Amino acid sequence: MRESGAMELEGPPEQRSVVTLRDVAEESGVSVSTVSRILDDRGTPSRTATATKVRAAAERLGYRRNVFASNLRRGATGTIGVLVPRLTDAVMALMFEAIERAARRQGYFAVVATCGDDADAERRATETLLDRGVDGLILATARIDDSLPASLRERGIPHVLVLRTDGVSPSALGDDETGGYLAVRHLLDLGHRDIAVVTGPWFTSSGQDRLRGAQKALAEAGIDLPDGRVISTGYGVDAGSEAGYTLLRAEARPTAIFAANDNLAIGIIGAARNLGILPGQDLSIVGYNDIPLASRLPTPLTSVATSFDQIATTALDQLLSPQPAGVPIKRALPSLIPRASTSRIS
Repeated sequence: MRESGAMELEGPPEQRSVVTLRDVAEESGVSVSTVSRILDDRGTPSRTATATKVRAAAERLGYRRNVFASNLRRGATGTIGVLVPRLTDAVMALMFEAIERAARRQGYFAVVATCGDDADAERRATETLLDRGVDGLILATARIDDSLPASLRERGIPHVLVLRTDGVSPSALGDDETGGYLAVRHLLDLGHRDIAVVTGPWFTSSGQDRLRGAQKALAEAGIDLPDGRVISTGYGVDAGSEAGYTLLRAEARPTAIFAANDNLAIGIIGAARNLGILPGQDLSIVGYNDIPLASRLPTPLTSVATSFDQIATTALDQLLSPQPAGVPIKRALPSLIPRASTSRIS
């Protein structure tokens, strides 16, 4: 009888229902600790002759590493908690899926909780994830005025912010200022001079940075951005529609609009069509994030592409590996994808 209470099965290892590290060690002629180290897939795989022999023995015997038991021995659960405002938002769904893929590659399992935009709901959801014993947290919810990251830092809880940053906690996000610059630079190159910006909520670093990039491009071209040409709103389609009506019903409407995410751009496109304004002909529109729907619209949407997989991989590395002091924020460069929603002004 094993100490754990499991029954020792008779017969050679290849006939047993469970193949252990000891079985692999005996088969390959090395110690159990050597086998454990070589088959621990959390590190960089060794390419020595011994490692090759051990992996071949493990494959021959049908050994499968018990991640759950291994995590228990380390006092961990192998689970990463992910907090997003909502999964009905395509960007948040894409971000979670990218995190789940990155976590799986490192032998972890990602679980998600939603909290809307309410600070109290965010704290409750965070505590629920921590009560479930997650090894760390990835937050896609951080507001500039959010106290949660500071609380996690004070408590020593491993965490990373994605898509947004508070400027202090480890963060993985796109270079939103560069993205805003690319969007408006594209419109300027097409000859547009009367450009409006529909940006995200004031409390998000993404909204602020994308607006800052747009302002930089306009300033380089010697063009002012009047207050009436900037609307700060939510990131949803309805918010985009409302902003679109406000801008396009004006006596002097803009010839081009940069929307700080694709949902906003889709809302603006709907408002324009309802007003008899043809996107890509009478009005140029640029979105942000390049969600899958962007290329499939009746007028395919020009958008700034965000690398969710790169951001997710960076976030997992930050969460699971010690980070050098002073460089907690890592940004992935975006790229502009031109499509039919933008055209040269006539």
